[in-house]
Amino acid sequence: MLVLDANILVRAVLGSRVLRLLREYSGDVEFFAPDTAFREARKYLPAILERRRLPAAPAMAMFDLLVVLVQLVGPDAYAPFEAIARERISTRDEDDWPVLAAALALGCPIWTEDTDFFGCGVATWTTDRIGLYLAGAANRSA
Repeated sequence: MLVLDANILVRAVLGSRVLRLLREYSGDVEFFAPDTAFREARKYLPAILERRRLPAAPAMAMFDLLVVLVQLVGPDAYAPFEAIARERISTRDEDDWPVLAAALALGCPIWTEDTDFFGCGVATWTTDRIGLYLAGAANRSA
């Protein structure tokens, strides 16, 4: 299991590597993201697409399909961990507490490009190293 930060959801739409990894390992690894990560990605994607001069409609349609690969975690699941998550991330970006709280609730690592999660007490993986985690998880589930 892995909890994805909003920046990974954005990368799944804009690039090919993240989406390829999600598809490749979806049978072996469960991917999750809190509702706030989906909202944040949806909020920032149109401006990013415009800056890159990419058509918004196909990209947003791809974003909407991510729910097939990434399960949405609602506040009922992660809210009980709000206080500890806020405490652990308060010196960084406290707005990211739902991602950390979801990881605490599910007992799993975070996949992010955001260094704000480093040192929060939960394993944190970046895209350049996530293949190691995914391959290990796939081997354990086989």
